[in-house]
Amino acid sequence: MHANSEREVGIDLANLTVEAVQDGFASGRFTAELLAKACFEQIEAYNGKYNALIFLNPAALEDACDIDRRRSAGESLGPLAGVPVVVKDPMDMVGFPTTAGWSLLYSKTGGVDLMPATDAPVVARMRAAGAILLGKTNVPVLSHSGTHANDSWAGPTLNVVMPDRVPGASSAGTAAAVASAMAVLGLAEETGGSIQNPASSQDLVGIKPTVGLVPNTGVVPLSGNRDVVGPIARTVRDAALCLDVLAGHSSEDPKTLASVGHQQAGGYTASLSIDALKGKRIGLYGPGWRAQPLSDEAAQLYERAKHELQSAGAILVEDPFAATSFSLLRKPTPPLVNFDARGIESIPYDVHQYLQRLGPDSPLRTFDDFARATASQDAFGTKGVLSFVRNLPQFAAALANPATPPDISEFIELKAQYLRIFDAVMNAQQLDALAFPQMRCELPPLHGEETIQETTVGEINIAGLPGVTVPAGYYASGSPFGIIFVGRQWDEAALIAMAYAYEQATHHRKAPTLLMDVSARINTLVSERNNC
Repeated sequence: MHANSEREVGIDLANLTVEAVQDGFASGRFTAELLAKACFEQIEAYNGKYNALIFLNPAALEDACDIDRRRSAGESLGPLAGVPVVVKDPMDMVGFPTTAGWSLLYSKTGGVDLMPATDAPVVARMRAAGAILLGKTNVPVLSHSGTHANDSWAGPTLNVVMPDRVPGASSAGTAAAVASAMAVLGLAEETGGSIQNPASSQDLVGIKPTVGLVPNTGVVPLSGNRDVVGPIARTVRDAALCLDVLAGHSSEDPKTLASVGHQQAGGYTASLSIDALKGKRIGLYGPGWRAQPLSDEAAQLYERAKHELQSAGAILVEDPFAATSFSLLRKPTPPLVNFDARGIESIPYDVHQYLQRLGPDSPLRTFDDFARATASQDAFGTKGVLSFVRNLPQFAAALANPATPPDISEFIELKAQYLRIFDAVMNAQQLDALAFPQMRCELPPLHGEETIQETTVGEINIAGLPGVTVPAGYYASGSPFGIIFVGRQWDEAALIAMAYAYEQATHHRKAPTLLMDVSARINTLVSERNNC
């Protein structure tokens, strides 16, 4: 690290946690301003290589100074006061264009700027908690990819752990920022793997919440039925602290009413214990869940993880979904061979609702506006990034009437089938959770046709179930291996506790060796604020 200020105040960015930030402030070892400056120096040193951030927030230092002033005055501060955070680009953040990675939605690349009049609820909650929002992170066009961010107007994001391998889906920029210590926490969002894939790909912790626990209003949608916002962090405790801020009812997002009464009393860290796996019955991956085997090396790493779970006191249950029809519910959407897109057929209506929220000054207010502005690269056309949705039976009717709530009866019945079988198995086998390899094999190359071979994308996205990913070792190549704890709806607290116990028993994650691109400095970034 070249930054003298970091060394002088003793900030170990690579291993910095929320608790360490708070201890540093309390002891007077550093201030929020110094920490924010250290993060910007880290961004300057490494973002040219990894391309995690696409917009920087020049108000961040002012916000940090305000936190310092308020702390000195003895004012009450939010739970993340002074903690550096990055925000995924599709989440509305006042003062910045929401581009969704698409050149047609960014004026500097020939498109239009969607400038939100208000923050998305999740961004507003982070501000209210005192987080220092450093900037916005890179995504593929319309967050369509579950593997990489190669087609963004800003160029590809690289995997910090293995730059020649895929960085893991549309929240890759958020994961890369956290993995490279540009920030302590990052906001991610998942429709089909974009929390769990980048977290596991870059050796991090990710929490994919139950649908309805966290509001996703003000986020460019892929599916109002599947989209969820969640945290990516370097530790389970940090991810839990971030979820505390994000979770809960928002009047802007009526589906979050279902979360009332389901949040952890005292916060999601209240149950953290190194003994949280003792006596827990854990279901294992097998053909009853999905008829896709693990690679030989993944199977070996999974065997080690099983022994680690047992050593922590867990009771393992082999293939609990055997003799059920669970695996038969999964049907990849043609021409895709591994992704079940059902639930995304509502996207015309979901985009229409998103645009309506932007405010009266937005150049696009309706789905029809959106279609006209992006006609040159029709996302739903035969060559569009979302062309596969045309093969969903109820999409055509939704596209014909984008301002009208669509008929998604087939998706609703599918979700019900998933939940009925899942709950029946969990009850019959008296399971507390499932623990699967998050991927069936190691990461594919950065540029190529191969996709991430995950184990739960589709199933838990359609059913709306929560999952917590945690590092669990490495392949011989150095590619990260992670496991995902999956549970019933609203079981976040239990899953987080089990993931924490596993993390503390194994300590698999190692801080990656960072590579600096001296030819690309921070002035190559586009910094946008109130002047778009």
